[in-house]
Amino acid sequence: MQEKISQIRQKALEEIQGASDLAKLNDVRIKYLGKKGELTVILRGMGSLSPEERPVVGSLVNKVRDELENKIQEAEKAFEAKAIEEKLLNENIDVTMPSKKISLGSNHPITQIINNVKDIFIGMGYEIADGPEVELATYNFDKLNTPPDHPARDVQDTFYVTDDIILRSQTSSVQARVMEMQKPPIKIICPGAVYRSDSVDATHSPVFHQIEGLVIDKNISMADLKGTLDMFAKKCLGEKTQIRFRPHHFPFTEPSAEADVSCFVCGGKGCRVCKGEGWIELLGCGMVHPNVLKNCGIDPEEYSGFAFGFGVERIAMAKFGIDDMRLLYENDVRFLKQF
Repeated sequence: MQEKISQIRQKALEEIQGASDLAKLNDVRIKYLGKKGELTVILRGMGSLSPEERPVVGSLVNKVRDELENKIQEAEKAFEAKAIEEKLLNENIDVTMPSKKISLGSNHPITQIINNVKDIFIGMGYEIADGPEVELATYNFDKLNTPPDHPARDVQDTFYVTDDIILRSQTSSVQARVMEMQKPPIKIICPGAVYRSDSVDATHSPVFHQIEGLVIDKNISMADLKGTLDMFAKKCLGEKTQIRFRPHHFPFTEPSAEADVSCFVCGGKGCRVCKGEGWIELLGCGMVHPNVLKNCGIDPEEYSGFAFGFGVERIAMAKFGIDDMRLLYENDVRFLKQF
């Protein structure tokens, strides 16, 4: 038996030495060390040997097995090293060639405006509030004092999923949710996408972005609203920006106003951006209607507040001198990289 083991060892070493690649080396491993390999067969047949032969044969087989495994591992490393060397010789790299240009992106103009507005209002102590874009009509209209026969609730203006579920037409729905869930004082802004059934043109889109603000506390007045918007206009559009109010009507505020800002391009003299008027319409605002407070569980006898809202695209177009809203959505890198 010892002679047979010695012959197997010699033959295996010769075949390892003669293997020309990793595949053939693996064949040698299976032939001698596999489950049905020649050395494995001898170990399984140990039961037929005499008690005196078993330890001698077992020790010899294990010794040969370890030797063959080491030789195979050495051969594998040699083949791998040779393969790497050949690859390096065949795949020459010219380190002097310029690398591929990596184009770095930047924030979209709309994102830039939203982030800028967030920073301004966070600096004034506001919190950021968010809510669902697929909204209940209750929060989008009913709680905001918008009656069932109001034009804004018509299918020509609002996208309906069902009779009670819509794509929100304003982020005021977030204000209603916050007022319902949180006790005053409340000081929030609500940025997000809104949806209205508008045809696409230079100044309209069925999908756009709004930022609305809400403050609810004791003794809040119109003066607080104007002071807040004056500070916002100066921080967002320039320190020389002036603001003015024009009477208006919104169902969720009373009194209500449209707020204009002096043209930050011409300083109020009149130019292409402000269409010669010297003023740019910026946002709608007003004191929160008592009915809205009641609908959301807040006592209008104890608390008052103001709200405002504006389209992000309107500010982006004015600030960056963009004359067609569609440019903001066409994903033309040549246009976007200007900002």
